[in-house]
Amino acid sequence: MNHLLKLFTLVCFLSSAAASASTEQTTGDETPPSTATSAAASTPPSPAPESKDSDKPSEPSPTVEPVAPSETPAPPELISPQFELTPMEAISGISRNVVAVAPPLDLWDRIRRGYSMPNLNTDLVRDREQWYLRNPNAVFQMSERSRKYLFHIVEELELRNMPTELALLPFVESEFNPQAVSRANAVGIWQFMPATGRYFSLKQTAFRDDRRDVLASTRAALDYLQKLHAQFGDWHLALAAYNWGSGRVSRAISSRSGLRPAYTDLAMPMETRMYVPKLQAMKNIVFNPEAYKTRLPQIGNHPYFQTVTINRDMDMQTVAQLADVSVEDFKALNPSLTRSVILAASTPQILLPWDNVERFQSNLEAYGGGKLASLTVWIAPSNLRPAEAAKMVGMSENDFRLANGIAPHMMIKAGSSLLVPRSGNTQDVASQLAQGAELALASEAVAVNPRNARGKKAGKDKGKGKVQVAKASSKKGQKSVSRPSNRKAIRLAKH
Repeated sequence: MNHLLKLFTLVCFLSSAAASASTEQTTGDETPPSTATSAAASTPPSPAPESKDSDKPSEPSPTVEPVAPSETPAPPELISPQFELTPMEAISGISRNVVAVAPPLDLWDRIRRGYSMPNLNTDLVRDREQWYLRNPNAVFQMSERSRKYLFHIVEELELRNMPTELALLPFVESEFNPQAVSRANAVGIWQFMPATGRYFSLKQTAFRDDRRDVLASTRAALDYLQKLHAQFGDWHLALAAYNWGSGRVSRAISSRSGLRPAYTDLAMPMETRMYVPKLQAMKNIVFNPEAYKTRLPQIGNHPYFQTVTINRDMDMQTVAQLADVSVEDFKALNPSLTRSVILAASTPQILLPWDNVERFQSNLEAYGGGKLASLTVWIAPSNLRPAEAAKMVGMSENDFRLANGIAPHMMIKAGSSLLVPRSGNTQDVASQLAQGAELALASEAVAVNPRNARGKKAGKDKGKGKVQVAKASSKKGQKSVSRPSNRKAIRLAKH
C-alpha cells in the first residue's frame, strides 16, 4: 500500500511540472513569430505608390525593423523524487477476485449444478423419499439403465437452457426402461401416447416406433415441456400437464377463484398429485445421496453412444456382430426398431456405443459374409390367416409369426406390410414402402360346435364350428362375434 501511495505522489508531481512548462511556453516574451511576420522581416519594404496629386510631397514610409527569431525554450528540468523508488509487485496491483470453476466430477455433479426449478417441500415428497430409501436396489437399477441415455438428455437440456433436473423425469415416467408400456399404451422412456407422439412427429410404422427412439423421443419430450412451461409459466404446473393433460390442468386452474393457484392447490388425481413429489424426491437423492444412504453408479461426464449412418438394409444380428456388441445392448440403444431387420430407407441412422463405432465401420467395409439382410417386405394381397400367408411366402407359420410379431388368434388384413425371406437378387426396400409400412390385424373368434366336439356331423349347418373374423364394434372398442345357432361359443381374449 505504501508503494502505491509513493507512486501516486510521483505521478502527481510530474504532471504538475509538465503543466507549468507548457504555460511558460505559450505566454512568455519570446513567443515564436508567425509565418507572416517572418516573411516581412526577410523581404525589403516596397515603395509607397505615388499619389494623384503630384504637387504634394510624398511622405516617407515607416521603416519596419526586422524581428529576430526566438530561441527554442529548454525543456523543464526534471526533479528527482525525495524518496527511493522500488518496483511494483504484481500482487500489489488492483485486481478482482476470480473463482476457478472446476469441471464436473461426473454426470451426477453436472446435473446438480444445473438445478433451477423451485423445490417442493410437502409430506408427499417425504413419502416418496421413504419409498426410495426402502428400495435402494430399485434406485440403483434405474440409475444403471439411465447411463446409456442420461448424457444426451443433459446435453439437450443445457442447449435449451432448461432445468437439468428434468433429466430425472424418466425415473418417474418409465424407470428409464425404453420398452416400458403403460396401461394407456404410452411407451418409451418419456411415455408418449400414440396421438401425442404423432403430434410431435414421432413416426409409428410396422417396423419402427419413434416414441421409443432415444433421440427423437427426447427431442419431442423437451419440445412438449417447453410448450407447457410457456403456457402455464410454472414448471410444476407444466409437469402436471405433461402427466394429466394441459386441458385438464387449465380447467383445474379455472375452477379456482382468486389468485392463480400453485401446483399444490389443484384438485388432481392421485397419480398427478404424486408426480412432482416423485421427481422432487429423486432430485433430493441425486443432490445428496449420502444423506439418503443411497449408492448411485458412477456415470462419466461423456457421451455413451455415437450416431452411425447406414445405407443398406441390414439384419439386427449382423449389425451387432459387426459392432462387437450383444443384441440386447444394441436393442437398448435402438429400442425404436420393432423387427429383426433394419430398413435403411426408414432408419438411416443407428446408435452404437462410442468405442465400437470404428470397429463396426472397419468390419462393414471388410464384410464378405454374403447378404446383409435376410428379409424383405411383402404386401398381403387379401385378408389372410397367418398360416395361409406363411405358405404363400415359403415360411413355417411359427417363423412367420415371429418375424412379424403376430400373436395367436389374429388375422392379417389386406395391404399389410410383412417381412418375408429375401432372395439373392432382391433390392433394398424402397423409401415409400419402408416409411409407410403398416401391419393391420384383426382378432379371430373361434366358434366351437359341441356337436362337432362329440364327433357328430354338422355338414347341414353352415358356419358351425368354423373360425370367423370378429368385426370391430363402433361402441367402446368391443368386438362383435358371429355365433352358431346353438348360441354357445368360446370367445378368446385379444392378445
